Amino acid sequence: MSKIFIELPTWLGDGVMATPAIENLLKIYPDVQLTVFGSFVATELFKHHPKIERIIVDTSKQSSNRLLHLYKTARALGKFDLALSFRSSFASKWLLFCLSAHKKALYGRTRDNCENGIHQVIRYNNFVNCALGQNLEPADLTLFTKPLSPSTHRKPLLGLNPGSTYGSAKRWYPNEFAQVAIVLSQNFDIVILGGPKEKDIAHDIEQLLIEQNVVNVINRAGTMSIEQLIEQIAQLDILLTNDSGPMHVAAAFKIKTVAIFGPTNHIETHQWHNPNEFILRKPTECAPCMQRECPLKHHRCMKEIHAEDVLLALANKGWI
Repeated sequence: MSKIFIELPTWLGDGVMATPAIENLLKIYPDVQLTVFGSFVATELFKHHPKIERIIVDTSKQSSNRLLHLYKTARALGKFDLALSFRSSFASKWLLFCLSAHKKALYGRTRDNCENGIHQVIRYNNFVNCALGQNLEPADLTLFTKPLSPSTHRKPLLGLNPGSTYGSAKRWYPNEFAQVAIVLSQNFDIVILGGPKEKDIAHDIEQLLIEQNVVNVINRAGTMSIEQLIEQIAQLDILLTNDSGPMHVAAAFKIKTVAIFGPTNHIETHQWHNPNEFILRKPTECAPCMQRECPLKHHRCMKEIHAEDVLLALANKGWI
């Protein structure tokens, strides 16, 4: 039996996009004792994975001496046949150095994945292929969950995901989200998604809906665990979202999705293998800039997208 250590990507969306590479790794080593290590949000994605023996949340950033903390963690884990890190930071290099493993590999922009225009799923998969001398193709995104509870909503369910962890430049505007929801509220129940940092923007949308007498709306921003977020997204009929982690969770369940892209590269981070995806963007000469905040202060890549564009896309797809 092979013993394998995996350090996961930090962010929720990247954790989801790494799943095809991890599943290919498990095809190569079907008889495995698997340890995964990473941020809380990333490790939560794998809590129901049938192949994982140990999940370790990285708390080293809270330590007074991060490198010493990582050293002690690595030495306490024992020996591995293989150790892979889907990160490329100095801390990850140090962690792999400290681990006892027969073979080690650290993610990086190699010859096989350094070019622009390559989807992040392919980059992660190329990393595993290169490390193990394989040529496996990435399949669908894979998330394991406990059995999903049946939906209690009487109407189809529209999810609004107005947040994005990376920065404000990726966020479409609350009034535009609200305008879409107001039009669709007669035929859809509305749920607003988001983490603790999205509570303000979610509240703004909720208030705009209430002012228009929309009562079939639930604001769940900041109230859900990662597991509950995944379950909620899996129950959606349509998701309207920024480029974000929940967008990739929706792709794993093939949810009908309108994904709004502005400053980020839709070719590299759109939903992987979701036939029910519609990418909505208004190309500008400065996009994709990949910046957290608009460096030119006009934010045209998002301001030029309006609720009418979303409604037209939904109608053209036959989803409303």
